[in-house]
Amino acid sequence: MREPHEWQAGHAPGAVHLPLSALAAGDGLPTAARSRPVVVICRSGNRSRRAAELLRDRGVEAVDVIGGMRDWAEAGLPVVDARGGNGTVA
Repeated sequence: MREPHEWQAGHAPGAVHLPLSALAAGDGLPTAARSRPVVVICRSGNRSRRAAELLRDRGVEAVDVIGGMRDWAEAGLPVVDARGGNGTVA
């Protein structure tokens, strides 16, 4: 649910990108995220909470990562940049 510049700076390995702005505008899930449960994350948890609600309203099994990428990184979990190197939470 992160915006492009945030995504490029750092995200969870293997994550699929879809900004909340695109989801709210009616975009569907990327192919890799269809027909399966979806875990939604943003920087701090606010946008992902909203995105999970939108997705559930559309019949998608979606859960929000409370605390977002900030808490993810603080917990020592990996963060990669757009090239697969060490990323940062922007």
